Amino acid sequence: MTEPRDKATCDMPPYGVATGGEAADSLTGPSLADGSGRWVLAAAILAAGMIFIDNTALNVALPAVQTALDASGAQLLWIMNAYLVMLAAFMLMGGSMGDKLGRKKVFMAGIGLFLLGMLAAGAAGDVHFLIAARVVQGIGAAFLIPGSLSLITANFDSSRRGRAIGTWAAATAAITVVGPIIGGLLAEAGLWRGVFLINLPLGLTALVVLRYKVPESRDVDRPRQIDYTGALLAAIGLTSLTYGFLEAPASGFMSPRVSAALTIGAVCLLSFVFVEQRSEHPMLPLGLFRSRTFSGANLITLFLYGSLSVSIFFLPLNMVQIQGYSPTLAGLTFLPFAVMLTLLSRWAGAMADRIGSRPLIIVGTIITAGGLLQISTIGVTGGPADFWSTFFPGILLFGLGLGITVTPLTTTVMGALDTKYAGTASGINNAVSRTAGVFATAIIGSLALMAFTGALEGRAGGLALSDSVRVDVLAEAGKLGDASVPGSVPPSLTDSVDGAYQDSFIDAFRTVIYISTGLVLVSTLIAATMLEPRSGRRGEVRPS
Repeated sequence: MTEPRDKATCDMPPYGVATGGEAADSLTGPSLADGSGRWVLAAAILAAGMIFIDNTALNVALPAVQTALDASGAQLLWIMNAYLVMLAAFMLMGGSMGDKLGRKKVFMAGIGLFLLGMLAAGAAGDVHFLIAARVVQGIGAAFLIPGSLSLITANFDSSRRGRAIGTWAAATAAITVVGPIIGGLLAEAGLWRGVFLINLPLGLTALVVLRYKVPESRDVDRPRQIDYTGALLAAIGLTSLTYGFLEAPASGFMSPRVSAALTIGAVCLLSFVFVEQRSEHPMLPLGLFRSRTFSGANLITLFLYGSLSVSIFFLPLNMVQIQGYSPTLAGLTFLPFAVMLTLLSRWAGAMADRIGSRPLIIVGTIITAGGLLQISTIGVTGGPADFWSTFFPGILLFGLGLGITVTPLTTTVMGALDTKYAGTASGINNAVSRTAGVFATAIIGSLALMAFTGALEGRAGGLALSDSVRVDVLAEAGKLGDASVPGSVPPSLTDSVDGAYQDSFIDAFRTVIYISTGLVLVSTLIAATMLEPRSGRRGEVRPS
């Protein structure tokens, strides 16, 4: 006789059969075969789609936001990182709270808070208010995102979980297709604020579905105490490190302000690990990482999503500010990427159920790295007319590789631990992916700013500019691709200075893509050496 792996409270009877002496995958929840399963998927897809649309639409609209709010390059990075820092800092708490207090309840609270932050961002009058609104959005997303996958994991047994996650990934990818397009259209029409408001119908619909159609579930055996100390240390640590890395290009790493921020961040994160080791109710149960597969999958997530975050941040800036694409066309260029994710995600989930995740992740990450390498070869082009021979092949390979990789990776993470840790596992993995985004955007973004400044200094030094005019030219370096030729530049040298800005940005962009490619290849190596050959296969759930 087998025992249920997830003693969750739920309105549906348990089901599932154990095989081979393993604990039963006996979850109290619906399946794809009944109506409740479809409602669970619908709610998860709507809420996650809201997050993905927000991120992809904003990426394309960032050049318009920078111009409208007169934001510097560092402030542009903060618009993304204020959201990502809060997301990474509170994601673990969100996942843990879902397991302890009720996955549906915490999920709905996250959606509500995200919608409030979204409305505030749409009303922002300056860049500082927008950054503050993004903080609120990030906290809401931290409670929302773990709930999306934990609801699926808690309500689908292992024989259906890969296909269910694949359906979720494919549907959210399909929804995400419209994000860059809508973001581009709104930005081009001068309505960038609409980027933050387009998700309101999705969020409200998800709340209605959750309220009336989705059963509640939680782990009744786990204590309900919340690790507030851990959450606070994580938030301070991540924020301080992010601030330090973003401030370094302007002030230098030896600046008291930068060194103090980096020191505080490091001390807080080390203290976080110390607290989690000794806490009776840790937000991050470190013992879970005794699973080699769980540790390996999260390391892959760290490097792969770090690469993805920084690449997708800089690619629209390159297209709009350097290559001359309109925001709408820049949004449309992401279609091959999104189509590959949509077409392959469900297939990859089913294949992971059959043959395991490791071979899919290895092949997928190699293809992804190939796509990035192709993109790195592109200099200043003739604009949108050259898209098919320049950016298209790389974006297509990038999407193809991630389409093969993402669902098997997610399935491996969610299947590596006992299902009672569904929310915690989802929270950890999502926190890792968002932390990767924070550090990749902050660190590699800082390197890009320094690379741009260094390249510009070299090119400006070769022009016949007076010292005062050269200072004016270099003062624009903080704006990256939005740098404009100062009025003090002689008309005869205007084109040369503008060309120096463009070429310097391309140098910085290549630096970003080379580093991103290296991160992806590191994830390939980890997959080959740390994942078990059968990880992610149907029935291969290993209790912690």
